[in-house]
Amino acid sequence: MSGDRPDGSEDGDVPQSRYDQARYVENGEYEPLLSEKDLTRVEISGDNDTDGSPLPDDLTRDSLELPELSEPELARHYTRLSQMIYGIDSGPYPLGSCTMKYNPTFTEDVAALPSAAVHPDRTEASVQGTLEVLYRLQDYLGRIGGMDAVTLQPPAGAAGEFVGIRVAAAYHEHNGEGHRDEVIVPESAHGTNFASAALGGYDVVSLPSDDDGRVDLEALEAALSEDTAALMLTNPNTLGLFEREITTIADMVHEAGGLLYYDGANLNALLGRARPGDMGFDVMHYNVHKTFATPHGGGGPGAGPVGVVSDLAPFLPAPRVRERAAESPAGEPVYERFDPEHTIGKVHGFDGNWLVLLKAFAYIARLGDEGLADASASAVLNANYLAERIEYDVPYGPFHHEFVASAGEQDAADVAKRMLDYGVHPPTTKWPEIVPEALMTEPTEVESKDTLDRLAAAFNAVAGEDDDALETAPERTTARRIDQTTAARTPRLSWQALEDDA
Repeated sequence: MSGDRPDGSEDGDVPQSRYDQARYVENGEYEPLLSEKDLTRVEISGDNDTDGSPLPDDLTRDSLELPELSEPELARHYTRLSQMIYGIDSGPYPLGSCTMKYNPTFTEDVAALPSAAVHPDRTEASVQGTLEVLYRLQDYLGRIGGMDAVTLQPPAGAAGEFVGIRVAAAYHEHNGEGHRDEVIVPESAHGTNFASAALGGYDVVSLPSDDDGRVDLEALEAALSEDTAALMLTNPNTLGLFEREITTIADMVHEAGGLLYYDGANLNALLGRARPGDMGFDVMHYNVHKTFATPHGGGGPGAGPVGVVSDLAPFLPAPRVRERAAESPAGEPVYERFDPEHTIGKVHGFDGNWLVLLKAFAYIARLGDEGLADASASAVLNANYLAERIEYDVPYGPFHHEFVASAGEQDAADVAKRMLDYGVHPPTTKWPEIVPEALMTEPTEVESKDTLDRLAAAFNAVAGEDDDALETAPERTTARRIDQTTAARTPRLSWQALEDDA
């Protein structure tokens, strides 16, 4: 590393190896981060004597074996590996519910701008641009969802669910109704709904569907009580069906003193057309990877903002961002962080995963109102077109952005494996259980007619095959069928485990 030292001295004034392991104090003095004994041992070359090492013996070694490969060998190796992996950049990825949507590269360009590389410990005065983006994203999401306030902290959709449940709990506790200890969850809901409610300390009450695949109002009436804290609902639901009685459902929950929670997994079907807040929902999370084309968080390195109505706003995590009443001397808005009055506290460091949030902001800003509405229209059109083209039965409808077909007499898992041989990624299988041998499919708005036709051809080719072909699939992929039971019970998480088999 080159450049001046903090005291104005040049690199050569202090031995490089010493400088790398010391910190500047003052007046040209450096304080070692290691003792003189450790520094001496680190700087000795030749024999790697580990005597005196702070590491245990089983973590030290006398030699380090590194592969000796040329640059072309290395480049070709990793290129081959990349070609063996199927991803959204390779083709359609129609995983119903667990949507993998193509992320446009322009959002990556925005996140890579030098001005986006902001250290979170900088003063508010020096990061006004960053705070403005966060403030505007809060506003965007609030208006899109019909919510009065938004927190950007949660690092994934599931984390957003948990935050929403904790906000609901704090609200009830504040109002002297901490006795409410039940959360109602439809049987077709995402598994994270059940987990989030339980993790939040609630007893989970499962709600059956009616013959049309929607909420059974009689069953809901029987489930509601003075112990009800919330009903968690996805709309459209996991069958792609819009809950036509949603306002009645909201009234029933509110009359019982509970809150209505919106799982934002399927918001992509409603963008620019309907808002959860207008339907009567009190709290919701946004799956920005499913709706606003950010990378999938996988449980942590993503974003799952939470929106609430005004009554719940004082309980949101801290901090949030707001616009000060007073402007700057130049007449520009000034933004600041603040803690809501009855906040549940921090749920993530600083303002959340800033660069993921920036990508969501860029996506929304570029599409605008018309673009978002067009995205939802295309998502619904693509799902309905694909469903019409496949030979498998789709028992429930009319649906919106996704549908659940039935593999009938075939095993849905075998169907999925065989589809890999036709060069496409299969849909979600075996869920929701309301459909036998379920093939849950969501093409999203990004796929073209040609791509949808190719997907339909793969579905139909597999539909016409016998059990022998399905049971041995896949045959054309790099890896053949694995023993999923053994893989789950005794996973091998390192290449070194292969040596044990040998």
